[in-house]
Amino acid sequence: MPYFKNPDVLIIGSGGAGLSLALKLASHDTHVTVLSKFALTSSSTYYAQGGISAVFDAEDSLESHIEDTLDAGAGLCDPEIVRLTVTHGKSSIDWLQEQGVVFTEEQDPSGESKLHLNREGGHSHRRVVHSADATGKAVALSLIERAQAHPGITLLEHHSVVDLITSPAHEAGQKQVLGAYVLDTENNCVNTFSAKVVVLATGGANMAYIYSTNPHSSTGDGIALAWRAGCRVSNMEFMQFHPTCLYHPVARSFLISEAVRGEGGKLILPNGSPFMYKYDTRGELAPRDIVARAIDHEMKKRGIDCVYLDISHKSESFIREHFPTIYQQCLEYDIDITKQPIPVVPAAHYTCGGVLTDSYARTDIANLYAVGEVACTGLHGANRMASNSLLECLVFAERACTDILQKLPTIPASPALPDWDESKVIDSDEEVVVAHNWNELRHFMWDYVGIVRTDKRLSRAMNRVKLLKKEIAEYYSHFRVTSDMLELRNLVIVAELIIRCAQQRKESRGLHYTLDYPELDQSQPPQNTILKP
Repeated sequence: MPYFKNPDVLIIGSGGAGLSLALKLASHDTHVTVLSKFALTSSSTYYAQGGISAVFDAEDSLESHIEDTLDAGAGLCDPEIVRLTVTHGKSSIDWLQEQGVVFTEEQDPSGESKLHLNREGGHSHRRVVHSADATGKAVALSLIERAQAHPGITLLEHHSVVDLITSPAHEAGQKQVLGAYVLDTENNCVNTFSAKVVVLATGGANMAYIYSTNPHSSTGDGIALAWRAGCRVSNMEFMQFHPTCLYHPVARSFLISEAVRGEGGKLILPNGSPFMYKYDTRGELAPRDIVARAIDHEMKKRGIDCVYLDISHKSESFIREHFPTIYQQCLEYDIDITKQPIPVVPAAHYTCGGVLTDSYARTDIANLYAVGEVACTGLHGANRMASNSLLECLVFAERACTDILQKLPTIPASPALPDWDESKVIDSDEEVVVAHNWNELRHFMWDYVGIVRTDKRLSRAMNRVKLLKKEIAEYYSHFRVTSDMLELRNLVIVAELIIRCAQQRKESRGLHYTLDYPELDQSQPPQNTILKP
């Protein structure tokens, strides 16, 4: 495929947010280039199981969805952003169906087909539209197929962004993005891309932890790129740990969907006794932060390796119809979920903070946007409610599209940009250092900056981050870039941002729980944590 290095819009990331925006822009005769770090199917969207929250049930309401989201966000959601997002739920689902996404349906009493709705943690009603238990895959494949067929979209796989290219701050004090240096990992060369607009749609940073439900691509690239370029980040202390990741030495990244609990799955101890009722009256349907801490507490208190999620009281036909992917995947590890409980542990799942944006996905740098998990829009606050993430991708892709189309005619073409200079670097014969640093970082983040934190643990983690940053910076300055090295360079920045935000928050709120400050700080209104470069 020929290179298109001077598109109108360069989108970094090929998940639900990036591809949705690309299709929306291209439908208005805008030329878009989409960069995918690995294969197009390597995004977090592709692996999302649960679904997309939207109000369809007559007994539900927009106000109820808003209230549930605000409650889960523990006082830090932006109410205007929540309302904006929730009110676009139905139109977002309609748009996906127009792109060919097929959602699970059921028949109403009159025999008419309607969308089947799941209920997940934090939701007071059934409002999760889904495609069996592989919603993300259905969405991703449909969007990929549409994008591949569109003449206005160029898709480039195996391209990792090294750094953004920006102009100096002008008189008003705002930088402008001009393009990016991009590593073509298949041809082992760095190319210069210029664009009028650049969009970060790179997903989250959950590979900062040794246990994660995310694909290996979730290394916080967009957050680090924006931070190095001069953007603010916000609320990075709120890393969501999904309560139920399959506990198995081979499959520790396989997620057991929230919908299993929504359909009656019970969390039990090894002796078969339930425990969630001791922590929250909503039991298994409490928000994720509460469920994850409850599991973590039971595991540590009892010295057990995992707890169990049991859906076997449901009929085999029900389980196989509602959870075909989970059923088949567990069978591969000799776990028949129709007859036995599933061993589960919490795992890093979603980055609630990120690059600070406004309601049109604009960042601090002119013509640089951030959409999806990479962004901190104000929707999630201190804890994301289940199935609000894909909704956010769709709504803010539409918002960004509206703003970009309005601005594009007024943005001059990018000036000639300097080529990447690697004249003073050599090929590395010490790549084992990257692997060692990667493992060290993910282990101490899990141990010290995980579900339960303390000031001492955070201080220890920061000391290690500072040492790693020096080693990585020295390595980066001497050797030609590789995809692994770029990920590690980004991940250590993100780890530092998580720790710094956590150290600033002297209370326990949402996903941030510290033994040194176990209660909410009632002395002042809830505050977002904002870091400036």
